Amino acid sequence: MSYRTERHLSLADVNSETYLAGVTGPEIQDLFLEILNNGVHGFCFSLYAEGQKPGDRISGEQVTRRMQILKPHTRWIRSFSCTDDNERIPKVAKALGLKTLVGAWLGKDPEVNEREINGLIELAKEGLVDIAAVGNEVMYRKDLSEEELLRFIARVKQAIPEIPVGYVDAYYEFSQRPKITEACDVILANCYPFWEACPFEDSLDYLKKMYRQAEQAAKGKKVIITETGWPSRGENLKGAYPSEKNALAYFINTQMWALDEDVPVFYFSSFDESWKVSAEGEVGAYWGIWDKHEILKFQDL
Repeated sequence: MSYRTERHLSLADVNSETYLAGVTGPEIQDLFLEILNNGVHGFCFSLYAEGQKPGDRISGEQVTRRMQILKPHTRWIRSFSCTDDNERIPKVAKALGLKTLVGAWLGKDPEVNEREINGLIELAKEGLVDIAAVGNEVMYRKDLSEEELLRFIARVKQAIPEIPVGYVDAYYEFSQRPKITEACDVILANCYPFWEACPFEDSLDYLKKMYRQAEQAAKGKKVIITETGWPSRGENLKGAYPSEKNALAYFINTQMWALDEDVPVFYFSSFDESWKVSAEGEVGAYWGIWDKHEILKFQDL
């Protein structure tokens, strides 16, 4: 997830839709628990506990403990990297009977990129990858050229032809970069109404429009929402306000819509991670459904 400020869709034609019209506070919490206990499609896996950050060594015990918390509530797990103990994530997920969307994190360092790509291919050949993601928001960050990314995608597709391969980026990138869209077996779209300063009241319809734009660019290929969510605390972004109430309602709206229209969604995120404050401000630390102590949120609203 990257910090965004620009808006790519118009709010003028957005409807204020919600599944929670007329639902009371206690009923909202009951609905939240019902959705969670019935199981959602997927969660983005939050690897780092309090005091940890990317690059730190992470124990298998920690990965297993967090995965066991998620297991009753999801069918899929998404990981973001294949190095620095992130490779533990698909191994533990598979051992617990979960499906995996495994990502290679690509950036400006060629040596790291090689390790990531080789790691992704190795995990796939071990039977630990159900969908392979080659890069995450690389075009948005401008870390690689389009041609460099296309070469990585082609390399992975050739190495693991039996596994669907895609690339993760903001939904609108697939409209703007048809060569990348064509190269992907599956379209992996990040959709964040919050980061486009959409008021919560309009967020569900805005999310739908994000998905439809990616779907139109996909031209019949499967589209998966690889990230969406709403923060429970932190700074507002223009008209988009973090709060536990909004975060809870956004989760419910997203899951109900996804169920109604059979849209695969990986929710961002599973656990709060404090290290993200450095890149995103206070709001970065509060995207989880569970807090940094691995306790389920939204119990005392």
